[in-house]
This record gives sequence, structure tokens and C-alpha cells, in this order.
Amino acid sequence: MSTPFNPVPAERVGDQSPSIWTEFAALAVENKAVNLGQGFPDGPAPKFVTDILKKISKKPEMVDGHQYTRGYGHPKLVETLAKWYSHLYGVAVDASDDILITVGAYHALFYAFLAWIHEGDEVIIIEPAFDCYGPQIKFAGGIPVPVLMKLPEGATRACEFQVDFVELEAKINNKTKMIVINNPHNPTGKLFSYSELERIANLAKKYNLIVVADEVYEFHVENTFNVQGVWKMEMVRFASLPGMYERTISIGSAGKIFSVTGWKLGWAIAPQNLLAPLKAIHQNCASSCSTPTQLAVAEALDYEFPKYLFRPFKSYLAYKLPKEICKKCRKMSVMLKKAESEIQDQPEPHAEVEDPADLMFARWLCREKKIAVIPLTAFYSTSEDKHAKDKMIRVCFFKKDETLKEAKKSH
Repeated sequence: MSTPFNPVPAERVGDQSPSIWTEFAALAVENKAVNLGQGFPDGPAPKFVTDILKKISKKPEMVDGHQYTRGYGHPKLVETLAKWYSHLYGVAVDASDDILITVGAYHALFYAFLAWIHEGDEVIIIEPAFDCYGPQIKFAGGIPVPVLMKLPEGATRACEFQVDFVELEAKINNKTKMIVINNPHNPTGKLFSYSELERIANLAKKYNLIVVADEVYEFHVENTFNVQGVWKMEMVRFASLPGMYERTISIGSAGKIFSVTGWKLGWAIAPQNLLAPLKAIHQNCASSCSTPTQLAVAEALDYEFPKYLFRPFKSYLAYKLPKEICKKCRKMSVMLKKAESEIQDQPEPHAEVEDPADLMFARWLCREKKIAVIPLTAFYSTSEDKHAKDKMIRVCFFKKDETLKEAKKSH
């Protein structure tokens, strides 16, 4: 007599429910809604980037473009990234030892947690926080410790989200191993100032902590000429702070910087002693990443580098990308202000009263107004915080103009 087949999954995944992205992607399709929830562009990728991949695809004889490449990253890509980040960080980034190419930034994050977190180690995350941090930390055996940013009543700008540094330091103890900083910040859009990052750096030094710097939106920030006529870069990369490269694992994304999220290429950059454990996991997990896309990204970055340095107004990363994003942001801001009065007639919910208000509103908006957004409470970890912070939604405005026009009609 055979016993029933009823395997029990590992405890580490037992409490995982479908993500907010799964729910709202399905809800958007079901209701034929305009999807302003998931954070990917729905317009054309930069032509110069896809043209490079097209050129590679037309050369079947090119072994270094179509066969397995170096496991830790295509030689051309890591050499190009070393050049870029040596400039951006102000340190000598070693192409062979300090860079690991991964299957998107998600993989790089998971490797960082899995490589350095011991069972019971605590990790400070600043909330609202992207919703993969907590689960990944738990998968690695760690304990995520949230520190909530404060937002003054009546605030109107992302920069008004502020870290309570007294609370942050109070939550550090002898079990704390790491701090995760996401800059530019998802989901709020906040750009951390130099002084804020410096205070985090000082705490990392004081308590000997590793910093995981998730900077996938690093090139989405609008730059300007200052009053002296000098090109001013507003984005401060954490590893560029004095003494921080040696204790920081920086996370980047080709998918984000070139608006090709489906290519799923990311990277982790850190000094050799911090990166070696991530490489050990990678070589026994993904082994290597897609060769042609790595080579295409390398050539695209090489094409961009002199423009970024010397002709920023001609550069996609220094000027064209952030300018396009800011233009769409202003358009979305006008749309939301006009729509504000029209959504006051939302009916009182009945069946889902246990859910936070923003989640109920987002479901109503998708079903009744055919617009999909993401409730901000998806980025808080505790039920108490979710119900206390349930008056905001996350909207992705980096969409083609036709999509934004359709959203405007829908509301």
C-alpha cells in the first residue's frame, strides 16, 4: 500500500503568498485596464542599443557573442563597467575581481544577502521598501528590521520623506549585519542627499556594517548646469563616499539604464573580499548570463562613455533619458491633479474591509476606472504599518504618450 504523496515545502518559503505584482498584473488583464502599475517602459527601447544587438545577431560566426562567456561576466562588459564606475566612484574598480554580472538586479541582491547573512543576522531596511528585500533576507536566514521614513502632513514632494536617524541607530545591535539603501528610491522617488547618505555611512563605519546599495535608477536623475556653468550630477553613489567603497556592495541594472528590462542583466560591484562569496554562489547557480546581451550592453556603454563625460547634452544616460522621464512626470502630475476631484465618489468597500484603504482603492480603480496602479502599502512589512500608511499609491509614468493619453481618458 503506497502512502499519499504530500510533500511539505521548506519552512523558508511556507509563508510566501503571490506578490502584489502578480495580483495587479492579472487584475489589469482581466479588466482591460491601462497598466500604470508595473515599472517598465512600454515604448521603444533606445534604437542605438537594439541596433547593436541586431548587428551581433547577424554574425553567427562570432563565438564571443553567441557561446558561453566568462562566468562572472563577459570580458568586454566588465572592462567597460570598470571604466565607468572607476570614474563614478572615484576609486580603481578592478574588472576581474570587483564586478559580477547577474541575471538582473534581483539576482545580485539575492546573492548579496545569501552570501553574507548568517542565521539570525539582522538587516536594516528603510521603508517603504521594494518588496523583494524582506523575502530575500528571510530566504537567507536573516531578519529584516524596518525603519520607516517619516512624511510630514501635507507633504507634496518625494524629498520630504525623511529617515529618522535616531530610530535607525536605535535599531542597530550586535546582531545587525547590514543596511540596505535604495537610491533613487523605489517606490517614493526620493533622491537621497549627500548629507543623508553621509549619516548612513557614518553609522556603517561606527557599527562595522555592510551596505547594500541598490542604485538601479542611478541614471534616471535629471542633471543640470550650475551657476558656474559646470555640469552638475545630482546622483550621489554610495560607494563614492569617503571610505565606503570598501564596505559597499553596489547593485546596478542594464535593463533599467537602457530601458530594456526584458534583457535581465544586472551587476554587483564591490571590492574582492566582499564580492568573492557572491561569485561562489553564482558559479553554482546561474553559471553565466546571456552572452549576446552582455556584449550589446558593453558596446552601448562604450558608445555612451565619451558623450557622458564630454558632451552630456548628446548623451542618452546623462541627458536624454532623465529629460524624457521628467517630461512624463510633469504630464502625470497634471493628470493626477485634474483627476483628484473625480475620484472622490469612490464607493465604500464591502467585502474587503480588512485590507488597507489604498489596496481597496487600487482594486476599485482598476475595476471601475480601468487604470492599474500599485498601493503603497505593498512596500511596508507589518500589518500595523500598512494600515497606518494607506493613503498613497505608486504610479509608473515612464510609459509611451499613447498609454498616458489612454489613462487620461480612463479616469
